[in-house]
Amino acid sequence: MKKLALLVLIVSAIAAFFAFGGSEYLSLEYVKSQREAFDAFYEARPVLAIGVFFLIYVAVTALSLPGAAIMTLAAGYLFGLIVGTILVSFASTIGATLAFLSARFILRDWVQARFGERLRAINRGVEKDGALYLFSLRLVPAFPFFVVNMLMGLTPIRVWTYFWASQLGMFLGTVVYVNAGTQLAEVERLGDIVTPALIGSFVALGLLPWVGKAIMAAIKRRKVYPGYRKPKKFDRNLVVIGAGSAGLVSSLIAATVNAKVTLVEARQMGGDCLNTGCVPSKAILASAHVAYAMKTADAYGIAPVRPEVDFPAVMARVRAVIAAIEPNDSVERYTGLGVDVLEGYATIIDPWTVEVALNEGGTRRLTTRGIVIAAGAEPVVPPIPGIENSGYLTSETLWDEFSKLSEMPSRIAVLGGGPIGCELAQAMARLGAQVSLVEMGDRILPNEDEDAASVARQALERSGVSVLTGHKAVRIDGSDTLVAEAGGLEREIGYDALIVAVGRKARLSGYGLESIGIDTDRTVVTDDFLATKFPNIFAAGDVAGPYQFTHVASHQAWYATVNALFGTFRKFRADYRVIPHVTYLDPEIARVGLSEAEASAQGIEHEVSRYELAESDRALAEGASAGFVKVLTPPGKDTILGVTIVGAHAGELLAEYALAMRHKLGLNAILQTVHAYPTLAEANKFAAGEWRKANKPDRLLDFAGKYFAWRRG
Repeated sequence: MKKLALLVLIVSAIAAFFAFGGSEYLSLEYVKSQREAFDAFYEARPVLAIGVFFLIYVAVTALSLPGAAIMTLAAGYLFGLIVGTILVSFASTIGATLAFLSARFILRDWVQARFGERLRAINRGVEKDGALYLFSLRLVPAFPFFVVNMLMGLTPIRVWTYFWASQLGMFLGTVVYVNAGTQLAEVERLGDIVTPALIGSFVALGLLPWVGKAIMAAIKRRKVYPGYRKPKKFDRNLVVIGAGSAGLVSSLIAATVNAKVTLVEARQMGGDCLNTGCVPSKAILASAHVAYAMKTADAYGIAPVRPEVDFPAVMARVRAVIAAIEPNDSVERYTGLGVDVLEGYATIIDPWTVEVALNEGGTRRLTTRGIVIAAGAEPVVPPIPGIENSGYLTSETLWDEFSKLSEMPSRIAVLGGGPIGCELAQAMARLGAQVSLVEMGDRILPNEDEDAASVARQALERSGVSVLTGHKAVRIDGSDTLVAEAGGLEREIGYDALIVAVGRKARLSGYGLESIGIDTDRTVVTDDFLATKFPNIFAAGDVAGPYQFTHVASHQAWYATVNALFGTFRKFRADYRVIPHVTYLDPEIARVGLSEAEASAQGIEHEVSRYELAESDRALAEGASAGFVKVLTPPGKDTILGVTIVGAHAGELLAEYALAMRHKLGLNAILQTVHAYPTLAEANKFAAGEWRKANKPDRLLDFAGKYFAWRRG
């Protein structure tokens, strides 16, 4: 109501201005005709004259009325250069700030809620360089100031910043206009003042701060290298540290464009994803799925069978899957593609030099134009009393240790309810272990919406996992008992294997980052182009954040490599607008874009369209009806803000939405696409249909009903 009242007041004031002929008073002719009367009034009551003029000027600019330029000329004509400049400088800034505050009060919340996702980059730019943007706009009279006032009010720029940047930015133009006003008798129209040459001069002045910023940035870049001697020539165009997903993609891109590139890896080609992460975990999940299908075959009219799990054979299959994929990431393949592969530990000696301690012995030093750090991440081990002697395993070490066993551990405790912990817990339980999943938070999968996490919990419990949320691990007694506390009571959880899966952290030590002063804060600190404080050293993948997904590592590698090789000509900001991810439980949980919780936390207005897989013919036929498709859109619009899919093959179904979001296609486009029947992918179309039903044109349909009633006679 307050916003509406202010809007009505502003509109009424503007309407009154025009209704009572206010524009006639703000003209060159009127100002000239009243000179003698004003001089007499000013001489008799100077303070009052200045005060009235000041308030009128503030009101004109605050209401964005036409005539501010005339009043600026009038200030010079009536008060002279010095007094007129002071008056206009402060009155214009105060009026502009009032207009800015009005736009912010009335519109900003609505605009940010409706378009917050699209405006995120603009908001970040304003927070970083808002004063510079505003100062440049104020210098250029070609930009209508009332538009600047309104648009800046919709951004997060601070009021004080807005005030002083406006004051400084408008000052030069104020002086020009006020000075012209001192000669108003010779001015017939505004075009006599605002000439193309003058506008061109102001445009040049507006660009000057940006030129200065670029020069200062260049100086700053050079300043990060003091004390280092740049080689006159280089052995390599690029050295890549780490042969995980980011490192492999980075070195491949460099070799493809015929750059001389060296890839350094101390352990295994393919990194965590191939050897200890994505590939082995999905392989064991597949075995677990078969075992569970055997146990629950009665749901399909087949006598259930208690599977006899040959655990060494299961682990042998896991190793066989890794071996089948391994040639794609091998030293031989990349050498054949033109990449110089060195097996050893890389240390950055200076911004252009990398030393490699070779696994076979000896060292090599390489000078390079650019460096990409793709060192990956490692499991976090929490400082729980007794954990060092507990025999704990992580997602990295369990594969080798389990491969040595003649049978599966009968009791497994999994610490951590994130994606890794949940996937491993379900797999081990389905293969026959007694599994306890311990999570300190009040629910598992805290980064997903509660409805998705609830389905995941039910699935884990159906698989035989004891899910203990709200339990904090307080100590480990000996090598077989985890003690957790909940509600002030302790609970002992016996185990034969303890898997720690509480998260992963970037690998930051051992690469020389500290010695040359590369900033780190849980990850390597980079700018929007993935460059560190040294413009020729970049980071990509888990070591850079903000996501720990294999596909994001590959995605970042393109930006880091292209910027490292071609940044002299053009640089590209890393684009994180459409990042899908999947938790590979049964049923899977897949998401792209915003969750409901994130949209609410960011104040983004949204509506939810939801389709239950229990309504899908194919899902019912497959016995896979648990789950849903949930789509977030702005109220009344089909723009896709985010999608969560819970169900069989959710990760595959999500691709259609990721494609639509990447290419700015809305739900209408998905609704109009023919989907084969019967498929699970129809659920995407039906979810779009739920949005259409909720946003049907009621008035048009009411008119259609009346039309058809008329047609029936």
